[in-house]
Amino acid sequence: MALTFTDKNFQSEVIDSDLPVLVDFWAEWCGPCKMIGPIIDQVATDLEGVAKVGKVNVDEARELSQKFNVRSIPFLLFFKNGEVKDQIVGASVTKDQLKAKLQALA
Repeated sequence: MALTFTDKNFQSEVIDSDLPVLVDFWAEWCGPCKMIGPIIDQVATDLEGVAKVGKVNVDEARELSQKFNVRSIPFLLFFKNGEVKDQIVGASVTKDQLKAKLQALA
């Protein structure tokens, strides 16, 4: 199951993480976000201990959404050592593609 990242825990969970991190910016009202949600959860389970996977609700974490220029969702960011290394906009991505990107950063 994916973690929940917020304005409060983003620094410790994502920026300061020793593991690569996938962050899914999403919203409750976003249809494509709901489609990709189960895939994000599967990646979180499959790569437990190798990478962190979590979600940011854009309606609840407006500061984070602004900081990373989230214009459309789902918006996926890949972090390593506190820096954004890659991004995917939209829901047209497979579980294997997400896993491969995270494993390349591990």
